[in-house]
Amino acid sequence: MKRITVIGGGVAGMSAAIFAAEEGAEVTILEQKDRVGKKILSTGNGRCNFTNLYQQPDCYHSDHPEFPWEIIQRFNVQKIIDFFLKMGIYSKNRNGYLYPNSDQASSVLDAFRMECRRLQIQIQTDTKCLEIIPGAKGFRLQTDQGMRKADAIILAAGSKAAPVTGSDGSGYLLAKKLGHHLIPVLPALVQLRCRESFYKGLAGVRVQAKVSLYADGILKSEDTGEVQLTNYGISGIPVFQVSRFASRALYEKKVVKVVLNFMPEFNHDTFLTFLENRVQTRPEKTLNEFFYGLFHKKLADLWIKQSGINGNRQVNTLSTSEVKRLTRLIQNFETIVEATNTYEQAQICCGGIDTREVNVDTLESKYIPGLHFAGEILDVDGICGGYNITFAVASGYVAGKGAVKCCGLIK
Repeated sequence: MKRITVIGGGVAGMSAAIFAAEEGAEVTILEQKDRVGKKILSTGNGRCNFTNLYQQPDCYHSDHPEFPWEIIQRFNVQKIIDFFLKMGIYSKNRNGYLYPNSDQASSVLDAFRMECRRLQIQIQTDTKCLEIIPGAKGFRLQTDQGMRKADAIILAAGSKAAPVTGSDGSGYLLAKKLGHHLIPVLPALVQLRCRESFYKGLAGVRVQAKVSLYADGILKSEDTGEVQLTNYGISGIPVFQVSRFASRALYEKKVVKVVLNFMPEFNHDTFLTFLENRVQTRPEKTLNEFFYGLFHKKLADLWIKQSGINGNRQVNTLSTSEVKRLTRLIQNFETIVEATNTYEQAQICCGGIDTREVNVDTLESKYIPGLHFAGEILDVDGICGGYNITFAVASGYVAGKGAVKCCGLIK
């Protein structure tokens, strides 16, 4: 029986192991933490949004942009749903975002573990792989628990995001020793740290806004949703969606700016008219009272301060230019991004093993026959919404089947 060793016990690693074992391979998972799948428990706020009915190429990013979509097409969303259902996970649909019906990420982890047990996949925890040594007849793996042999390897050791769960970047070192190159690995789906000092007074405010990210004045990405203001900057799903572009631009020493539109449902002229009409209907109010019921008081106080208008002024004394100034502040609020939060706070990373060095049909290394890759260790990152687990499973499928084919178990 051919022996396949999977390095990494996350979603990608366990998926690859399952698909390889289904073809009759003897599969072992090496996991350096005390249990597999720790990262699953924190996904989807503990509910595990495992895929999304909306699937398009631009849901996935890579320096080789066609690569991730080719993988997704080999194991599409319906196959993802069927895969989880086969393991006992009945899905709950929330506007296209699919969760386990239990609303518990722990049930997804339990399903993976039970499926590994059913297929007699050996899981060896507290074992760190130190070196992969290719040979004429397979591989030797030097681990901190001794030497072991394998006919094929699937490297699915994750990225550097959330290292407490086991993704400490060690997989990159293993790949680099074997001649592979990395696209810069940087935090993604992460909060942004901003230059301005006023954020300490805004901490805790949540507000709907459009987030537009610019690098050296060029628009890179934008998204709309609930933004969370923190004592150091901005957070929330729309911030996460643009954060990979901020990471890359900061790495390249570019000036990164975010423009926040706190009234995205209006265009500029319509919102200006809205405020002018509000001035006419609330003429007895001071400017400090003008935004009551419209915006959070902390935000309104900041805009008034930045406008230079006395907050005790009667609204009916505002000039047209002053109303326009307030309109610009609300719909074109600029903030300078100085950094992202660290890998510890990031949900995933952008960057990873250059996919041009990997066979897209099998996820086998173009340099080392028998070495395959799966999951976040590759230069692929998805947006929020279940896409990173989707890619983890899909790439696990391609790598698992590819490794078995490499071993000659399937044609």
